Amino acid sequence: MSIISRSIDTIVLTLKEQYPILSITGPRQSGKTTFLKHFFNDYRYVSLENKDEREFATNDPNGFLKKYDNKVIFDEAQYVPELFSYLQTKVDESGATGQFILSGSQNFLLLQNITQSLAGRVAIIKLLPFDFKELQLSSNLNENWMEMAVKGFYPALYQRNINSSIYFNNYIETYIERDVRMLQNVHNLEIFRKFLKICAHRVGQLFNINHIANECGISQPTAKSWLSLLESSYIIFKVAPYFENFSKRVIKTPKMYFYDTGLLCYLLSIKNADELSINILKGSIFENMIIAETQKKNYHNYLLKDYYFWRDSNGHEVDLLTTEGNILEMIEIKSTQTITNKLFLEMDYLEKIIPTYYSVQKNLIYSGTENQMRTNYKIWSWSQ
Repeated sequence: MSIISRSIDTIVLTLKEQYPILSITGPRQSGKTTFLKHFFNDYRYVSLENKDEREFATNDPNGFLKKYDNKVIFDEAQYVPELFSYLQTKVDESGATGQFILSGSQNFLLLQNITQSLAGRVAIIKLLPFDFKELQLSSNLNENWMEMAVKGFYPALYQRNINSSIYFNNYIETYIERDVRMLQNVHNLEIFRKFLKICAHRVGQLFNINHIANECGISQPTAKSWLSLLESSYIIFKVAPYFENFSKRVIKTPKMYFYDTGLLCYLLSIKNADELSINILKGSIFENMIIAETQKKNYHNYLLKDYYFWRDSNGHEVDLLTTEGNILEMIEIKSTQTITNKLFLEMDYLEKIIPTYYSVQKNLIYSGTENQMRTNYKIWSWSQ
């Protein structure tokens, strides 16, 4: 099985020379262990899911770190929270960089322990499912966006050629529900599955926790805790409305998206591109795929950008905004293959009401194949 190179290679090399500890987080099955073993092939690999190693680290952390003293990967590190304070002492004494790599599938617990004991000593790197560039360079990016959206972007789908419906059925049962049982006191998994599907049907919409809780038949606090679990497990993420009040009637409610459209399509019972092509949520799924790609590019390349959407109470809306200095970049996302002037109207409207000190860049991402550089707009094919 060939290894597909990951975009985080470059930033990992840089951060390894700057921090004593690196932590690789991300959703289950995003390729973290494969990346660690391949990229850090001169490091020793220790899985703390192994009972013997876990007991050694728990009962004798000093002896454990004497044996594993440098250039070590600790996978599933969240299983031994006692180890983190000992790691702090060890790296502070040595002052060396690139000593330890921490990873784990329970991101909430892993990050909680890092925050408590290792703040300032750890560079946190997020590895999400494959991004477009990774798949392009490995000749795995299909020209049909609907084929890609339904298949999804998890490594196993490409490296083991697994049917996506089978993969995501098992993914939910063996990974998401495992996190649920470990982190939340969920008595009825059927209700949790219903909650997941309701979230899928609300993708790209203004997020209302009360409506979701009522539709699912659960309390608002329960819905909030389940949503927090899905966010910490890198299943869903929220995009906040833009914070600067260009209009007194601006919408202040966030939107919700899935990190992977394969899982999203599975939850919507969309099994292939033909079914997606006639589905009422086709446009929302395309939007989700592009916004998730933006998140992947942001994390994999450590761009540290913040993305927002803008919408007012009259229904004017721009899908994504990001700022850098006085530059405001707008991105509109449309599933059409035909470029018409009406696709630019929302960006033109927003440009008219924003402060004049902004330098505006207007981008359209569409499902066609050609890029165009126009006087006032940049038009990008989805795959570019």
